[in-house]
Amino acid sequence: MTLKEAINEHADTLVRATAAGGFIRCVAAVTTNTAAEAARRHQTTHTVSAALGRTLTGALLLGAGQKEFDRLTVRIEGDGPVGSITVESNKFGQVRGYAREPRADELLNGDGSYLLNEQGKFSVRSIIGEGMLHVSYESGFDIGLHREPYRGSVPLQTGELGEDFAYYLAKSEQIPSAVSLGVLVRARESGETFVEAAGGVMVQVMPGADERVVAAIESSIGKNLSTTNLIREGARPVDLLRAALSDIQFEVLEERVVGFACTCSYERAASLISSIDAVELEAMLREDKGASLTCHFCNETYRIDEPTLAEMVEKNRSVVCE
Repeated sequence: MTLKEAINEHADTLVRATAAGGFIRCVAAVTTNTAAEAARRHQTTHTVSAALGRTLTGALLLGAGQKEFDRLTVRIEGDGPVGSITVESNKFGQVRGYAREPRADELLNGDGSYLLNEQGKFSVRSIIGEGMLHVSYESGFDIGLHREPYRGSVPLQTGELGEDFAYYLAKSEQIPSAVSLGVLVRARESGETFVEAAGGVMVQVMPGADERVVAAIESSIGKNLSTTNLIREGARPVDLLRAALSDIQFEVLEERVVGFACTCSYERAASLISSIDAVELEAMLREDKGASLTCHFCNETYRIDEPTLAEMVEKNRSVVCE
C-alpha cells in the first residue's frame, strides 16, 4: 500500500514540517486508529483510554524528530489509580503501550463513573495524580551495538499530559515547545469505550526565532487549535498544522503512516517459557497441561499446548544431564 492509498483509507499518519526559515519545527499526527486499537486490546475505561491515547500520540511526536534512535520509551508514573502508563515507539512510526490499571475509573469511583475537568473533558489528571514523566532514547540495536541510552525525567505539571510533554522538552531538552494532545472518547450503548478522534501537534521554537512569529503561533494555538474537533471533521495532520500556524507558511519534510504494532510473537513467548527452570516447567506440565504468556504491551496471550511443553521439559532434562 502506498502512502497516498493509506491516507485515502484514513490510516493514521504523521507529518514533520518546518517554518520561519527552519526556526520553527513542527509535527502533527492523527492517531485515531492507534488509540482505538490500544483501548480495544486493553479494554480500558473512558479516562484511561484518553490517557493512554495521549501518551501514545506524545511518544510518536517526540520520536518523529529523532534521527538516530531505535526505541523511544515514555513512562508516566503517578500516585493516582492508573499507577503508570508505559509506551514504546520506534523510528518506523510503530507504537505500543499499556496502563498498569486499565480499569482505573472503576478504582477511582467504585461505580465506574468518571470525572470531568473544567473544560468538560475526561479528567486524565484524576487517574494519574502527581508523579513523574520519564523519557528514554535507545540506539545502536539495529547494527548490533549497545549504547548507553539517553534518559530524562521531569515532574508532572498538570497530569493532563500535553503540558507535561511540553515541560519535558523545555526542561530536559531545552527546547521551548507547545504540545497539544487530544483523544475524544465516547461510550456505545453497550457501555464499550469508543475512540472517535485522536491526535496531536507539537511546535518547537529554535534559538533565534523571530519573536513576532512566536507570538503569532502562541495566539493561533490558543485560539484555533481544538485537535479532536478538527480530526472528527476530517482533518489530516497537515490541516492540524495549518490551524496551529495560522497564516505562517510551512514546508512539509516528511509524511508517514503510523500505528499500533507490537514486537511480541509466539516464537518469543515460547523461547521465554522454555528458559524457565526445569522444575517449574514440569509443574506446569503436570498441573496445567500447558502454559501461557500474556504480553503487557498488546495484551495478546500465547498458549503453549501440552505436547509442545512436554518437548521443552525433555530438552531441559537433556541439558541438565549433559
